[in-house]
Amino acid sequence: MKPNEHIAEFGTIDAELGVGGMPLSRLAARVGSTPFFAYDRTLLDRRVDRLRAALPARIELSYAMKANPMPAIVQHLARRVDRIDVASSAEMLTALDTTLPADRVSFAGPGKAPAEIRRAVASGIIVEIESATEFRRVVAAGDELGIVPTVAVRVNPDFAVKGSGMRMGGGPQQFGIDAEQVPAVLHDFAAAGVDILGFHVFAGSQNLNAAVITEAQRRTVDLVTELAEHLPAPLRYLNLGGGFGIPYVDRDRPLDLDEVAAGLHELVDGVIAERLPDATPVIELGRYLVGECGVYVTRVLDRKVSRGRTYLVVDGGMHHQLAASGNFGQAIRRNYPVAVGNRADAAAGGGVTVVGCLCTPLDLLGDDVELPPAEIDDLIVIFQAGAYGLTASPTAFLGHPAPVEVLV
Repeated sequence: MKPNEHIAEFGTIDAELGVGGMPLSRLAARVGSTPFFAYDRTLLDRRVDRLRAALPARIELSYAMKANPMPAIVQHLARRVDRIDVASSAEMLTALDTTLPADRVSFAGPGKAPAEIRRAVASGIIVEIESATEFRRVVAAGDELGIVPTVAVRVNPDFAVKGSGMRMGGGPQQFGIDAEQVPAVLHDFAAAGVDILGFHVFAGSQNLNAAVITEAQRRTVDLVTELAEHLPAPLRYLNLGGGFGIPYVDRDRPLDLDEVAAGLHELVDGVIAERLPDATPVIELGRYLVGECGVYVTRVLDRKVSRGRTYLVVDGGMHHQLAASGNFGQAIRRNYPVAVGNRADAAAGGGVTVVGCLCTPLDLLGDDVELPPAEIDDLIVIFQAGAYGLTASPTAFLGHPAPVEVLV
Protein backbone atom coordinates (compact mmCIF):
# COMPACT_ATOMS: atom_id res chain seq x y z
CA MET A 1 0.00 0.00 0.00
CA LYS A 2 1.24 3.47 -0.89
CA PRO A 3 1.11 6.56 1.38
CA ASN A 4 -1.86 8.08 -0.48
CA GLU A 5 -3.87 4.92 0.26
CA HIS A 6 -3.17 5.34 3.97
CA ILE A 7 -4.10 9.01 3.77
CA ALA A 8 -7.40 7.97 2.20
CA GLU A 9 -8.00 5.47 5.01
CA PHE A 10 -7.59 8.15 7.69
CA GLY A 11 -9.18 10.89 5.59
CA THR A 12 -8.26 14.54 5.19
CA ILE A 13 -9.58 17.67 6.89
CA ASP A 14 -8.72 21.11 5.50
CA ALA A 15 -6.01 19.57 3.28
CA GLU A 16 -4.38 17.89 6.30
CA LEU A 17 -4.34 14.28 7.45
CA GLY A 18 -7.25 13.65 9.78
CA VAL A 19 -6.73 11.51 12.88
CA GLY A 20 -9.71 10.84 15.10
CA GLY A 21 -11.71 13.45 13.24
CA MET A 22 -9.15 16.20 13.88
CA PRO A 23 -6.71 17.87 11.44
CA LEU A 24 -3.16 16.90 12.25
CA SER A 25 -1.81 20.35 13.13
CA ARG A 26 -4.64 20.87 15.60
CA LEU A 27 -4.02 17.43 17.09
CA ALA A 28 -0.34 18.34 17.46
CA ALA A 29 -1.37 21.50 19.32
CA ARG A 30 -3.63 19.44 21.57
CA VAL A 31 -0.84 16.98 22.34
CA GLY A 32 1.50 19.89 23.04
CA SER A 33 4.75 18.46 21.74
CA THR A 34 6.27 16.34 19.02
CA PRO A 35 7.04 13.57 18.36
CA PHE A 36 3.93 11.63 19.35
CA PHE A 37 1.93 8.51 18.55
CA ALA A 38 -1.77 8.91 17.71
CA TYR A 39 -4.22 6.04 17.45
CA ASP A 40 -7.55 6.48 15.67
CA ARG A 41 -10.41 4.97 17.64
CA THR A 42 -12.71 4.83 14.62
CA LEU A 43 -10.21 2.81 12.58
CA LEU A 44 -9.66 0.50 15.55
CA ASP A 45 -13.40 -0.15 15.89
CA ARG A 46 -13.71 -0.61 12.14
CA ARG A 47 -11.10 -3.38 12.23
CA VAL A 48 -12.85 -5.19 15.09
CA ASP A 49 -16.19 -4.90 13.31
CA ARG A 50 -14.68 -6.27 10.10
CA LEU A 51 -13.28 -9.28 11.95
CA ARG A 52 -16.54 -9.95 13.77
CA ALA A 53 -18.45 -9.86 10.49
CA ALA A 54 -16.05 -12.24 8.72
CA LEU A 55 -15.10 -14.81 11.36
CA PRO A 56 -17.36 -17.60 12.63
CA ALA A 57 -19.51 -16.49 15.55
CA ARG A 58 -18.15 -19.31 17.69
CA ILE A 59 -14.60 -17.95 17.50
CA GLU A 60 -13.51 -15.74 20.35
CA LEU A 61 -11.22 -12.82 19.63
CA SER A 62 -8.18 -12.26 21.86
CA TYR A 63 -6.04 -9.13 21.84
CA ALA A 64 -2.29 -9.84 22.06
CA MET A 65 -1.40 -6.84 24.18
CA LYS A 66 2.32 -6.99 23.41
CA ALA A 67 1.51 -5.35 20.07
CA ASN A 68 0.49 -2.18 21.90
CA PRO A 69 0.02 -2.10 25.68
CA MET A 70 -1.05 1.56 25.89
CA PRO A 71 -3.66 1.50 28.72
CA ALA A 72 -6.25 3.55 26.81
CA ILE A 73 -6.12 1.13 23.87
CA VAL A 74 -6.31 -1.90 26.16
CA GLN A 75 -9.26 -0.43 28.04
CA HIS A 76 -11.04 0.34 24.77
CA LEU A 77 -10.41 -3.09 23.26
CA ALA A 78 -11.43 -4.85 26.47
CA ARG A 79 -14.98 -3.76 25.67
CA ARG A 80 -14.76 -5.05 22.09
CA VAL A 81 -12.88 -8.37 22.31
CA ASP A 82 -13.44 -11.55 24.30
CA ARG A 83 -9.98 -12.04 25.77
CA ILE A 84 -6.58 -10.42 26.30
CA ASP A 85 -3.21 -12.14 26.12
CA VAL A 86 -0.29 -10.67 28.07
CA ALA A 87 3.45 -11.28 27.90
CA SER A 88 4.72 -9.73 31.16
CA SER A 89 3.60 -8.93 34.68
CA ALA A 90 3.25 -5.25 33.78
CA GLU A 91 0.89 -6.15 30.94
CA MET A 92 -0.92 -8.47 33.34
CA LEU A 93 -1.68 -5.57 35.69
CA THR A 94 -2.96 -3.46 32.79
CA ALA A 95 -5.25 -6.27 31.63
CA LEU A 96 -6.57 -6.90 35.14
CA ASP A 97 -7.53 -3.21 35.37
CA THR A 98 -10.03 -3.67 32.54
CA THR A 99 -13.60 -4.87 32.79
CA LEU A 100 -12.69 -8.33 31.47
CA PRO A 101 -12.80 -11.06 34.14
CA ALA A 102 -9.42 -12.53 35.10
CA ASP A 103 -10.28 -15.88 33.55
CA ARG A 104 -10.46 -14.12 30.17
CA VAL A 105 -6.79 -13.14 30.42
CA SER A 106 -3.98 -15.47 29.33
CA PHE A 107 -0.25 -15.18 30.05
CA ALA A 108 2.21 -16.45 27.42
CA GLY A 109 5.96 -16.23 26.98
CA PRO A 110 8.94 -18.56 27.44
CA GLY A 111 10.59 -16.73 30.33
CA LYS A 112 8.00 -16.34 33.07
CA ALA A 113 9.74 -15.78 36.39
CA PRO A 114 8.47 -17.73 39.42
CA ALA A 115 7.17 -14.49 40.98
CA GLU A 116 5.24 -13.70 37.79
CA ILE A 117 3.73 -17.17 37.74
CA ARG A 118 2.70 -16.81 41.38
CA ARG A 119 0.99 -13.50 40.60
CA ALA A 120 -0.76 -15.03 37.61
CA VAL A 121 -2.03 -17.97 39.64
CA ALA A 122 -3.18 -15.66 42.42
CA SER A 123 -5.01 -13.52 39.88
CA GLY A 124 -6.85 -16.48 38.36
CA ILE A 125 -5.67 -15.93 34.81
CA ILE A 126 -4.82 -18.69 32.32
CA VAL A 127 -1.11 -19.53 32.39
CA GLU A 128 0.05 -20.82 29.02
CA ILE A 129 2.68 -23.42 29.85
CA GLU A 130 5.87 -23.25 27.78
CA SER A 131 7.89 -26.02 29.49
CA ALA A 132 7.79 -28.73 32.15
CA THR A 133 9.63 -26.32 34.46
CA GLU A 134 6.81 -23.81 34.15
CA PHE A 135 4.32 -26.56 34.86
CA ARG A 136 6.14 -27.38 38.11
CA ARG A 137 6.20 -23.72 39.09
CA VAL A 138 2.48 -23.36 38.44
CA VAL A 139 1.75 -26.42 40.56
CA ALA A 140 3.93 -25.08 43.38
CA ALA A 141 2.21 -21.69 43.28
CA GLY A 142 -1.20 -23.32 43.39
CA ASP A 143 -0.22 -25.50 46.36
CA GLU A 144 1.20 -22.50 48.22
CA LEU A 145 -1.85 -20.31 47.59
CA GLY A 146 -4.48 -23.04 48.00
CA ILE A 147 -5.73 -22.36 44.44
CA VAL A 148 -6.33 -24.70 41.51
CA PRO A 149 -4.41 -22.98 38.68
CA THR A 150 -5.91 -22.76 35.22
CA VAL A 151 -3.51 -23.51 32.39
CA ALA A 152 -3.23 -24.19 28.68
CA VAL A 153 -0.26 -25.96 27.11
CA ARG A 154 1.53 -24.03 24.43
CA VAL A 155 2.58 -26.46 21.74
CA ASN A 156 5.57 -26.09 19.45
CA PRO A 157 4.09 -27.76 16.35
CA ASP A 158 5.91 -30.25 14.17
CA PHE A 159 5.43 -27.98 11.16
CA ALA A 160 6.56 -24.47 10.22
CA VAL A 161 4.60 -21.69 8.56
CA LYS A 162 6.16 -20.29 5.40
CA GLY A 163 6.15 -16.57 4.73
CA SER A 164 5.88 -15.40 8.34
CA GLY A 165 7.79 -12.32 9.45
CA MET A 166 8.85 -14.23 12.55
CA ARG A 167 8.72 -18.02 12.76
CA MET A 168 7.56 -19.03 16.24
CA GLY A 169 6.82 -22.70 15.70
CA GLY A 170 8.35 -25.73 14.01
CA GLY A 171 11.90 -26.97 14.53
CA PRO A 172 13.77 -26.09 17.72
CA GLN A 173 12.08 -23.21 19.54
CA GLN A 174 12.13 -21.42 22.88
CA PHE A 175 8.37 -21.19 22.53
CA GLY A 176 6.12 -23.95 23.81
CA ILE A 177 6.58 -27.67 24.38
CA ASP A 178 7.53 -29.78 21.37
CA ALA A 179 4.42 -31.58 20.11
CA GLU A 180 5.98 -35.01 20.52
CA GLN A 181 6.75 -34.27 24.20
CA VAL A 182 3.26 -33.03 25.09
CA PRO A 183 1.67 -36.45 25.84
CA ALA A 184 4.36 -37.31 28.39
CA VAL A 185 4.11 -33.88 30.04
CA LEU A 186 0.34 -34.16 30.28
CA HIS A 187 0.69 -37.63 31.80
CA ASP A 188 3.15 -36.35 34.40
CA PHE A 189 0.88 -33.51 35.51
CA ALA A 190 -2.55 -35.12 35.03
CA ALA A 191 -3.04 -35.51 38.78
CA ALA A 192 -1.16 -32.39 39.89
CA GLY A 193 -4.18 -30.34 40.92
CA VAL A 194 -4.17 -28.12 37.83
CA ASP A 195 -7.11 -27.40 35.53
CA ILE A 196 -5.74 -28.02 32.03
CA LEU A 197 -8.11 -26.28 29.62
CA GLY A 198 -6.44 -27.08 26.32
CA PHE A 199 -3.78 -25.86 23.94
CA HIS A 200 -2.25 -22.81 22.33
CA VAL A 201 -0.41 -23.10 19.01
CA PHE A 202 1.20 -20.02 17.49
CA ALA A 203 3.37 -20.89 14.52
CA GLY A 204 4.35 -17.50 13.08
CA SER A 205 3.56 -13.80 12.80
CA GLN A 206 3.11 -11.12 10.12
CA ASN A 207 1.86 -13.38 7.35
CA LEU A 208 0.04 -11.90 4.36
CA ASN A 209 -0.67 -15.20 2.59
CA ALA A 210 -4.22 -16.33 3.32
CA ALA A 211 -3.66 -19.81 1.90
CA VAL A 212 -0.65 -20.39 4.14
CA ILE A 213 -2.51 -19.18 7.24
CA THR A 214 -5.48 -21.41 6.40
CA GLU A 215 -3.24 -24.44 5.93
CA ALA A 216 -1.49 -23.75 9.25
CA GLN A 217 -4.85 -23.51 11.03
CA ARG A 218 -5.99 -26.80 9.51
CA ARG A 219 -2.80 -28.55 10.56
CA THR A 220 -3.09 -26.99 14.01
CA VAL A 221 -6.57 -28.43 14.48
CA ASP A 222 -5.40 -31.86 13.29
CA LEU A 223 -2.49 -31.76 15.74
CA VAL A 224 -4.56 -30.58 18.67
CA THR A 225 -7.22 -33.20 17.97
CA GLU A 226 -4.56 -35.90 18.41
CA LEU A 227 -3.12 -34.29 21.55
CA ALA A 228 -6.57 -33.83 23.10
CA GLU A 229 -6.74 -37.60 23.64
CA HIS A 230 -4.08 -37.17 26.32
CA LEU A 231 -5.94 -34.49 28.30
CA PRO A 232 -7.47 -35.52 31.64
CA ALA A 233 -10.73 -33.77 30.65
CA PRO A 234 -12.40 -32.70 27.38
CA LEU A 235 -10.58 -29.92 25.56
CA ARG A 236 -12.26 -26.58 26.30
CA TYR A 237 -9.74 -24.00 25.04
CA LEU A 238 -8.23 -24.01 21.56
CA ASN A 239 -6.05 -20.99 20.83
CA LEU A 240 -5.23 -21.14 17.12
CA GLY A 241 -2.84 -18.20 17.38
CA GLY A 242 -3.02 -15.46 14.80
CA GLY A 243 -0.23 -14.34 12.53
CA PHE A 244 -2.46 -12.10 10.40
CA GLY A 245 -0.14 -9.55 8.78
CA ILE A 246 -0.54 -5.97 7.62
CA PRO A 247 1.16 -4.31 4.61
CA TYR A 248 4.18 -2.18 5.47
CA VAL A 249 5.92 -1.53 2.16
CA ASP A 250 4.88 -0.88 -1.44
CA ARG A 251 5.18 -4.49 -2.56
CA ASP A 252 2.98 -5.83 0.28
CA ARG A 253 -0.64 -6.67 -0.46
CA PRO A 254 -3.25 -6.74 2.30
CA LEU A 255 -4.24 -10.10 3.72
CA ASP A 256 -7.38 -11.56 2.15
CA LEU A 257 -9.42 -11.81 5.34
CA ASP A 258 -12.39 -13.34 3.53
CA GLU A 259 -10.26 -16.28 2.37
CA VAL A 260 -8.96 -16.84 5.90
CA ALA A 261 -12.49 -16.59 7.27
CA ALA A 262 -13.81 -19.12 4.76
CA GLY A 263 -11.23 -21.63 5.92
CA LEU A 264 -12.10 -20.98 9.55
CA HIS A 265 -15.80 -21.49 8.87
CA GLU A 266 -15.00 -24.91 7.43
CA LEU A 267 -12.82 -25.80 10.41
CA VAL A 268 -15.15 -24.51 13.10
CA ASP A 269 -18.38 -25.82 11.60
CA GLY A 270 -16.82 -29.10 10.55
CA VAL A 271 -13.76 -30.55 12.28
CA ILE A 272 -13.95 -28.66 15.56
CA ALA A 273 -17.70 -29.09 15.94
CA GLU A 274 -17.43 -32.84 15.31
CA ARG A 275 -14.18 -33.77 17.05
CA LEU A 276 -13.86 -31.11 19.75
CA PRO A 277 -17.45 -30.16 20.65
CA ASP A 278 -16.54 -28.64 24.02
CA ALA A 279 -13.74 -26.45 22.65
CA THR A 280 -13.86 -22.67 22.46
CA PRO A 281 -11.75 -21.70 19.44
CA VAL A 282 -9.74 -18.50 19.88
CA ILE A 283 -7.97 -16.30 17.35
CA GLU A 284 -5.29 -14.16 18.98
CA LEU A 285 -4.41 -10.95 17.13
CA GLY A 286 -2.24 -7.96 17.99
CA ARG A 287 -0.70 -6.25 15.00
CA TYR A 288 -3.75 -6.93 12.81
CA LEU A 289 -6.03 -5.19 15.30
CA VAL A 290 -4.00 -2.09 16.10
CA GLY A 291 -1.19 -1.73 13.56
CA GLU A 292 -3.01 0.26 10.90
CA CYS A 293 -4.89 2.55 13.29
CA GLY A 294 -1.73 4.34 14.45
CA VAL A 295 0.59 7.06 13.15
CA TYR A 296 3.90 8.37 14.44
CA VAL A 297 4.10 12.14 14.03
CA THR A 298 7.39 14.00 14.10
CA ARG A 299 8.33 17.60 13.25
CA VAL A 300 10.94 18.80 10.74
CA LEU A 301 13.82 20.47 12.58
CA ASP A 302 16.03 21.09 9.58
CA ARG A 303 16.11 20.80 5.81
CA LYS A 304 19.57 20.43 4.36
CA VAL A 305 21.25 19.39 1.14
CA SER A 306 24.40 17.27 1.23
CA ARG A 307 26.13 16.60 -2.10
CA GLY A 308 22.90 16.57 -4.02
CA ARG A 309 20.76 14.70 -1.51
CA THR A 310 18.02 16.52 0.42
CA TYR A 311 17.61 15.56 4.07
CA LEU A 312 14.70 16.28 6.37
CA VAL A 313 15.93 16.07 9.96
CA VAL A 314 13.06 15.42 12.36
CA ASP A 315 12.70 15.45 16.14
CA GLY A 316 11.77 11.76 16.35
CA GLY A 317 13.55 8.63 15.23
CA MET A 318 14.42 4.99 15.73
CA HIS A 319 14.36 5.33 19.53
CA HIS A 320 10.56 5.50 19.17
CA GLN A 321 10.00 3.68 15.87
CA LEU A 322 12.71 1.07 15.57
CA ALA A 323 10.82 -1.02 13.03
CA ALA A 324 10.36 1.89 10.60
CA SER A 325 14.14 2.44 10.65
CA GLY A 326 14.67 -1.12 9.42
CA ASN A 327 16.45 -2.27 12.58
CA PHE A 328 13.76 -4.55 14.02
CA GLY A 329 14.99 -7.79 12.49
CA GLN A 330 14.35 -6.91 8.84
CA ALA A 331 16.74 -8.60 6.44
CA ILE A 332 16.27 -5.86 3.83
CA ARG A 333 15.37 -2.31 4.77
CA ARG A 334 12.31 -0.90 3.00
CA ASN A 335 10.46 2.34 3.63
CA TYR A 336 7.29 2.39 5.67
CA PRO A 337 4.58 4.66 4.22
CA VAL A 338 5.54 8.29 4.92
CA ALA A 339 3.63 11.53 4.32
CA VAL A 340 3.78 15.23 5.07
CA GLY A 341 0.74 15.22 7.31
CA ASN A 342 -0.07 18.92 7.21
CA ARG A 343 0.22 18.92 3.39
CA ALA A 344 -1.77 15.76 2.74
CA ASP A 345 -3.33 17.03 -0.49
CA ALA A 346 -0.09 18.34 -2.01
CA ALA A 347 1.63 16.58 -4.88
CA ALA A 348 5.02 14.94 -4.46
CA GLY A 349 7.90 17.26 -5.26
CA GLY A 350 10.86 14.92 -5.42
CA GLY A 351 12.88 12.48 -3.39
CA VAL A 352 14.04 13.32 0.13
CA THR A 353 15.61 11.31 2.93
CA VAL A 354 13.97 11.55 6.34
CA VAL A 355 16.35 11.06 9.27
CA GLY A 356 15.87 11.25 13.01
CA CYS A 357 17.62 13.31 15.63
CA LEU A 358 19.95 10.58 16.93
CA CYS A 359 23.71 10.54 16.45
CA THR A 360 23.78 7.36 14.38
CA PRO A 361 23.41 6.67 10.64
CA LEU A 362 20.97 3.90 11.56
CA ASP A 363 18.37 6.57 12.40
CA LEU A 364 16.72 6.51 8.99
CA LEU A 365 12.95 6.83 8.69
CA GLY A 366 12.59 7.30 4.95
CA ASP A 367 15.26 6.70 2.30
CA ASP A 368 14.75 8.68 -0.92
CA VAL A 369 10.98 8.90 -0.54
CA GLU A 370 8.76 10.96 -2.82
CA LEU A 371 7.12 13.64 -0.66
CA PRO A 372 5.49 17.03 -1.18
CA PRO A 373 7.93 19.89 -0.53
CA ALA A 374 8.43 20.01 3.23
CA GLU A 375 9.93 22.80 5.30
CA ILE A 376 10.98 23.32 8.91
CA ASP A 377 8.03 22.79 11.31
CA ASP A 378 6.08 20.60 8.88
CA LEU A 379 4.75 17.35 10.33
CA ILE A 380 6.10 14.07 8.96
CA VAL A 381 3.84 11.06 9.48
CA ILE A 382 4.92 7.41 9.59
CA PHE A 383 1.96 5.11 8.99
CA GLN A 384 1.43 1.54 10.25
CA ALA A 385 2.64 2.71 13.67
CA GLY A 386 -0.06 1.24 15.88
CA ALA A 387 1.83 -1.98 16.70
CA TYR A 388 5.35 -2.70 17.91
CA GLY A 389 6.23 0.98 18.01
CA LEU A 390 7.09 2.65 21.30
CA THR A 391 7.44 -0.41 23.55
CA ALA A 392 9.42 -2.29 20.89
CA SER A 393 11.99 0.51 20.52
CA PRO A 394 15.13 1.57 22.45
CA THR A 395 13.46 4.52 24.15
CA ALA A 396 16.41 5.28 26.45
CA PHE A 397 18.89 5.57 23.56
CA LEU A 398 20.91 8.79 23.99
CA GLY A 399 18.51 10.06 26.63
CA HIS A 400 15.95 11.77 24.42
CA PRO A 401 12.51 12.25 26.01
CA ALA A 402 9.69 9.75 25.51
CA PRO A 403 6.87 10.68 23.13
CA VAL A 404 3.26 11.17 24.12
CA GLU A 405 0.66 8.58 23.07
CA VAL A 406 -2.99 9.52 22.48
CA LEU A 407 -6.10 7.62 21.49
CA VAL A 408 -8.48 9.93 19.60
